[in-house]
Amino acid sequence: MSRRELSWSCAIGVLLALGMTWPLVLDIGSRLPGDSSNTSDPLLETWTLAWGGHALLHDPLHFFDANTFWPLRDSLAFSDSLAGFAPASIAGGGAHWAVVRYGLLFLFTYVLAFVGAYLLARELGVGVAGSVLAGAAFAYAPFRLSQQNHLHVLASGGIALSLALLVRGHRRRAAGVIVAGWLVALWQISLGWNLGLPFAYLLGVLALGTALWWWRRPDDRPPRRVLGASLAGAVAAAVGALLLALPYLDVVRRHPEARRTPDILFFFSPTPRALVAAPRQDTVWGSVSSNARAEPADEKSLFPGATVLLLGAVGLIWGRGSRRLRAGLAAGVLVLAVLSLGFGFHGGQASYRLLYDHAPGWQGLRTPGRIATFTSLALALLAAIGADRAVAAARRFGLRAAIAAACALSALVLVEGYGTIGSIEPPARPLSLDSATPPLLLMPADEDLMNAEAMFWSIGRFEPVANGWSGFHPRAYVDLVARLHDFPDRKSIRALRAYGVRTVVVRRADGTFDSVDVATGS
Repeated sequence: MSRRELSWSCAIGVLLALGMTWPLVLDIGSRLPGDSSNTSDPLLETWTLAWGGHALLHDPLHFFDANTFWPLRDSLAFSDSLAGFAPASIAGGGAHWAVVRYGLLFLFTYVLAFVGAYLLARELGVGVAGSVLAGAAFAYAPFRLSQQNHLHVLASGGIALSLALLVRGHRRRAAGVIVAGWLVALWQISLGWNLGLPFAYLLGVLALGTALWWWRRPDDRPPRRVLGASLAGAVAAAVGALLLALPYLDVVRRHPEARRTPDILFFFSPTPRALVAAPRQDTVWGSVSSNARAEPADEKSLFPGATVLLLGAVGLIWGRGSRRLRAGLAAGVLVLAVLSLGFGFHGGQASYRLLYDHAPGWQGLRTPGRIATFTSLALALLAAIGADRAVAAARRFGLRAAIAAACALSALVLVEGYGTIGSIEPPARPLSLDSATPPLLLMPADEDLMNAEAMFWSIGRFEPVANGWSGFHPRAYVDLVARLHDFPDRKSIRALRAYGVRTVVVRRADGTFDSVDVATGS
């Protein structure tokens, strides 16, 4: 692939991101992208990004000891850390720049997903037309609209990009490209374990399969420098992933409530009908598939698009090129689709339950539906092979017919993936916080939105705040909140003093805030 092709593929990725999310770019800095029915997650992730830059600059050795959920340790590891984005958060402080950064990275996730899938398809031997469709199908699969509040799930382009680099490196015997592929894989894992853990297992399976292939076919074995680069890159990625996992392992040890029980998995697992359910935000399929959607629907709408499914079938049956590749992709689609249903498919027996019971790390994940990201990538690659076949058939009627067919197929994919990207107005920081003596607690402390707003309001100053919003509720914080039912009575004041809180900021019914000094109780 030439630099020119890489440049225009990136340009197309940028233009598509702007167009498919329009008018998001006009609101950069003033509003957060996301579904306004649940504002807690975008506020959490905006704070997460800001904390990453702050920690890198001021105390990188305690990166995971964040200012929220004070005084609990490793509180950044209560959720996905987005650590790979931390360097982008060094420049620009305060809430305004945090909102700008979140919006730009939101757009970047779509660009990287398109470019990564395009490059992977090209390295697998797919033509330009099919590769463009692969990028569009992966970046704008309908189910991604339901994940618009989860930046750590949208940020999946590194999966495709790392695989593209690894394939290219082995095809060209380029040691440096192989190492780059493993480093990109580590970067992808560093964004969060919701996708990082399944990706790490996928890399392990692919690495094992490649090693077995080389063992059985010595003639295909690459030179020593390539083997050395593969081993060095894999070891570096494994060591880096282990270091990133240590805070999470420590959190599970100190907070057993962080483990996902089977009841939680059953609640968040989609049923098979989720595979034909599109998110309500999808323009084409949202209303059509409303009867198939479950509640809560945000994590249970996994429809990849009709055009992609049809082209995937064409690619499997009539596609050109390696039969082994097509069969492998089809098998991957089926296996990953079943895994994405979690406990919703026969209780996960002989599928997700095996991972949950026996594979390290899987008890920390609560949302199996996010595996649809990997299903979507495999299906997009298979559809790209089918698109190439369709374009080749149209070529018999002339070049213009082939170009028209290629454009029409990609357009259909994009139309099916087009939908509403919401926007959220960032909450203004209460003036009473500026004069409050930390550590702080904002009340009502049992409201998820209040806790997420408390995190967002701490951006810039990053004063210690006892509030926090994450994937689980730490028992120490839950116990504290339970003692504040009659605040500011003596019992609650004693509990706050014992916890170390200096000031409580209370939101009144009219929306105003009052400060209470815990030392004096007034």
